[in-house]
Amino acid sequence: MSFDSTKKPLEELLKQARAGTLQLPDFQRSWVWRDDSLRAILASVSRSFPVGTLMTLQTGGDVNFKPRPIEGTPTNAGTIAPDALVLDGQQRITSLYQLTMRQEVVVTRDVKKQPISRWYYIDMKAALDPQVDREAAIIGVREDRTELRGFEVVRDLSTQEREFEQCMFPTNKIFDSDQWQMGFANHWKFDQEKMTLWFAFANELLAAFRQYQMPVIALDRSTSREAVCLVFEKVNTGGEKLDAFELLTAIYAASEFDLRTDWRGGGEAGDGRAKRIASGIPFPKNALTQLQATDFLQAVSLLYSLERRRSHRGSSEPPAVTAKRDDLLRIPLDRYKELAPRIEAGFVAAGRLLFSQHVYGVKDLPYQSQLVPFAVIFADLAADADKHDVKQKLLRWWWCGVFGELYGSAIESRFARDVQEVPAWVNGGEEPSTIRDATFRSERLDTMTSRLSAAYKGVHVLLMQAGAKDFRTGQAFSHMVYFGENVDIHHVFPRAWCEANKIKRSAYDNIINKTPLFYKSNRTIGGSAPSTYLGRLLKEKAIDSVAEQDAVISTHGINPKLLRMDNFDAFCAERREELLKLIEGATGKAAYRGEAAPTEDAPLGLAESDEDQEDEIVEDAGELAANDLESA
Repeated sequence: MSFDSTKKPLEELLKQARAGTLQLPDFQRSWVWRDDSLRAILASVSRSFPVGTLMTLQTGGDVNFKPRPIEGTPTNAGTIAPDALVLDGQQRITSLYQLTMRQEVVVTRDVKKQPISRWYYIDMKAALDPQVDREAAIIGVREDRTELRGFEVVRDLSTQEREFEQCMFPTNKIFDSDQWQMGFANHWKFDQEKMTLWFAFANELLAAFRQYQMPVIALDRSTSREAVCLVFEKVNTGGEKLDAFELLTAIYAASEFDLRTDWRGGGEAGDGRAKRIASGIPFPKNALTQLQATDFLQAVSLLYSLERRRSHRGSSEPPAVTAKRDDLLRIPLDRYKELAPRIEAGFVAAGRLLFSQHVYGVKDLPYQSQLVPFAVIFADLAADADKHDVKQKLLRWWWCGVFGELYGSAIESRFARDVQEVPAWVNGGEEPSTIRDATFRSERLDTMTSRLSAAYKGVHVLLMQAGAKDFRTGQAFSHMVYFGENVDIHHVFPRAWCEANKIKRSAYDNIINKTPLFYKSNRTIGGSAPSTYLGRLLKEKAIDSVAEQDAVISTHGINPKLLRMDNFDAFCAERREELLKLIEGATGKAAYRGEAAPTEDAPLGLAESDEDQEDEIVEDAGELAANDLESA
């Protein structure tokens, strides 16, 4: 990265903005500074205080962003090819331009973020008074140039004569004050006191603006895309963070392609890829509804670099398969257009396969990140991915990632390995490293307490997939009842009962003592002992007999006899083994049942989630309702 650190006169920078030779990258967010911030920056410059550094990028290099004029500049500024773009400092340079050069009312917001229109003035006398705070000497008046207090007009600057009379200098004359000065002198007939005031004001205040030097870091046109991306990550500390999607949007915009519309849709374009992918599963909040634009770009980058690597010829090192942030900016537009439909279809195919495995909602998706290589693998395998034996292999890879808890960190390197190794394995090669690396220790079940844990979600899904049925109704967890009955995972031995019986939280608040149930069923269970609530559930008449109820309970990998005996310890021992069998079946690998202490793959002390707390509230309410029923 080649750059020059210098200082430039503020007036020169503002004139460049007006002429259109200094513009913004099109992806920059709109100007948003409030009234109080505008008065503050004027006060700072008037006292020659630093207001931050401007960072610019010389145009004509590898990073070809679509430009747009600084807000408030003349219309013809947008017809000029800029010499430089403002990467950092947009809000400051736009504010100063609007305040000091634009000859129109400033449209901003008040402290309550309500839109307001203001003309800004400097009270000449107050500004020169060392006892008056400089910011208090800067006044904003309404669009009709009046200031109200209640319904009373306390300041009227609606004519230039009234400006002269009250010694209120308009800030948009700071760099062009000669005509206003002559008007002021003529109004006061060159009164010595007033002319002394003017010259003091001009020499102290106006000179500060005209002599103000803005620090500028000017990046050369040779600056790489990676460097520009890094710059944005470091300098955009306020507002919405600019990610690779926004940067690539600006790069493609220079070729008249709107990546944002392609993703989000809108107008004549109709639905964008995001909506089409989410609607590939016709149920709300499905596993694809929170897919991010950067997820999609990572998948495109993986497929693009994968195909580049395969087509490489020669003795040099083949290009890497990658989805790192800066590599997303290297996807050529023509390749994006070619690969995006395949990746879109890949996400839909992956989502539908997971939906068939009872990953119904986004809250039950173990890893959002694992969808990225999954979509690429589907796109790469194409029609072969529809074969039954191929799907079984893909699901085994998926579950090894979930229960090996391998997609929680350092995912980009795993992305690259999986999109190469899984298709090769499908075609007869070695098992992918995600399968080889996956291990599951039995004691991990004791520490799985968080609804945010991937493995916790995985057990929930496997129970539904294995044919678990609701305790109260005997219904299986199909997608229809899942969304209609607010299915979630709840305690088998209720929290209230466990605490009353002095059972440690670490023993009762893990996945071994939890299972999927309807919301209404959990309320009926309440906080009672299993032997009590099982009888209460039978009174609902949805299940006809104890034998039928026992069969329903067994679908959860639970021994109903142990529930009827309220035998918590024996229940946990047997349920542990049943859950381990489910995990072993899904991963195709034996779980470790030794007595080793938990490792980093099985951390202790996972935080309780909000949903766990909600679960507690529901059970307490259900216990009260159950007591009412018993007393009746």
